[in-house]
Amino acid sequence: MKLDPYKHEETWKNWKKEVKTQIPTISKRNSDLILQYLSDMEIGRNISSVSAKGGRSYARLNSLRNRMVFFARKFEDLFKIDDITNIEEEQLFKFFYDMTIGGLKKENGGTYKSVDTYSKIFKAFWHWHMKVNRKNGLDILDITVDLNTKQDKPKWVYLDEKQVRKLIDKAKYEYKILILFLFDSGIRAPTELLNVKISDLHERTNPNNDKKYFELSIREETSKTFGRKIKLLICSEMLKEYIVDKQLAFEDYLFSIKPFMANRYLKNLGKRVLGDVKSRAGQKYSEITLYDLRHCSCCYYLPRYKSESVLKYRFGWKKSDMIHYYTEFLGMKDTISEEDMLIDVTKTEIEQRLSKSEQENSILRERIEFVENQMIQVQELTKMVNVKIRLLEDAT
Repeated sequence: MKLDPYKHEETWKNWKKEVKTQIPTISKRNSDLILQYLSDMEIGRNISSVSAKGGRSYARLNSLRNRMVFFARKFEDLFKIDDITNIEEEQLFKFFYDMTIGGLKKENGGTYKSVDTYSKIFKAFWHWHMKVNRKNGLDILDITVDLNTKQDKPKWVYLDEKQVRKLIDKAKYEYKILILFLFDSGIRAPTELLNVKISDLHERTNPNNDKKYFELSIREETSKTFGRKIKLLICSEMLKEYIVDKQLAFEDYLFSIKPFMANRYLKNLGKRVLGDVKSRAGQKYSEITLYDLRHCSCCYYLPRYKSESVLKYRFGWKKSDMIHYYTEFLGMKDTISEEDMLIDVTKTEIEQRLSKSEQENSILRERIEFVENQMIQVQELTKMVNVKIRLLEDAT
């Protein structure tokens, strides 16, 4: 069974029961459209050709329904439109422009963040609307082509290895292990983290030094992207002691924490140990969360992994976007050398040529030595012949 710390499934199913006939506070037409759209997304029907196939997760469905109801309400209020598919391109772009510059405020007076997320969701809805109508022989103009969906650089709490150690030194015992485990594994928290069982840890031996370490299996059904097996080379020793101290059984969960409480503890710890100041990534140490330790883990392992594909595997990424982001954040420089420019095939070819050349030189040296030895022997024979000639001459 997969643990759902944020209760996405329960929230989704309860909402569906509440809006079975109509979503309140929006028009009947908008309600029908949104419910049909969400129904299709739940079962994976009428998905865009460029999107991943299959039904959407409960977390995604909850995000979609919140944003879609938001659009319906705002369009009705601002443009007097009771059918979101009747929005005009100019109105749509003015709407997102106002969200971006702060012209359109939240109910509490604050400005909207991550406007790109809203843009992507409306774009996905519009493409669904186009596909449904195309099946009925109607072509709908794509008014979302030029929508800006570029993501702003997020703010988070960056910690280097020394700062992580400082937190660990001042943390409670359980949190010492938790922080070190998150930093070492880079696992998604809390979703993947809370689903780790003792049975997912497998003891391995390093053949180079006979040192024991844990290999962590992140199961397919608990992962956001795909299952994977990763080595825990930093926290294994402390983790083993923790399992013994807690007397955890084979099917027990490794950490039984409440995300809200854990994040609150981390925030207080960050403020107390590192101060109420901004970290290098823009967020204050007093705002650190469990997930920030995944960011820190990525930054730690990025320069240590030579293969991009292996790094993507460790962190469960299907694309290289995050690698490029962290590379830019760390300010990594181009340290490539002429030797690095020689790809494996080329290097092997050159090495073969050098080996062949060395062999030829060795053979040549042996031939020269042979010839020199022969010349010495000839010289010796010549001396002996000369001596005999002199003796004959003296005798006559």
